[in-house]
Amino acid sequence: MKRGMIHSATELMGLIQDVGFLPLLYSGISGFSAEEVVDDDCRYVVYDDGGWDWPMWKWKGPIVTEGSCVYGKFFNKKAGYISIDWWPDFMNYRHHAYPTPSEGSIEEAIVMTLREHGSLITRELRAACGFTGTKMRNRFDGYVTRLQMACRIVTQDFVYPRDKHGHEYGWGWALLTTPEQLLGKEACQCDRTPQQSLERIMEQFHQILPHASDQQIMKLIK
Repeated sequence: MKRGMIHSATELMGLIQDVGFLPLLYSGISGFSAEEVVDDDCRYVVYDDGGWDWPMWKWKGPIVTEGSCVYGKFFNKKAGYISIDWWPDFMNYRHHAYPTPSEGSIEEAIVMTLREHGSLITRELRAACGFTGTKMRNRFDGYVTRLQMACRIVTQDFVYPRDKHGHEYGWGWALLTTPEQLLGKEACQCDRTPQQSLERIMEQFHQILPHASDQQIMKLIK
């Protein structure tokens, strides 16, 4: 993947389909992130008046809603994309690596709440699960991140507040859901064992990152 090769959301979607896996920001492996392959004009910039622009950041919503990939905190607790073709194997492996939430646990309550409501932004989900105290946010976010790593929660879209003129602003809020609700149950099924899925994923990573070590790769996918 060459630096500066991507100039639009459409091109980035095409790259995700080609490679299968792509962290959003620096991954620990040089060149392996959306941030590093987009053109300079698509990266984060701050203007003299204090305003900012970041086209690559704004592409997240259109890319996710287009339906060709899944987005969430999948790579060492950091966000990134996984193509639909590779999702069943990745989800299969991660469900094995991260056991099913135990009955009566907070993680089970979070997943059940999303199933009941369909989708919620994080603060709505936090309130629905009763995490309303002033010091509850970080603790709750930790559970949500773990559930994303387990492929039990994914991002459906991004919701932005609007100013008095109706213009969107800010970083946006992730609209969370379950993969089954987003993609359908069939798209989440895999007929391989978790070990077979891991071996396929490792082989793909070695193809797209021939100079990366097993240790570097496993840090992203374990």
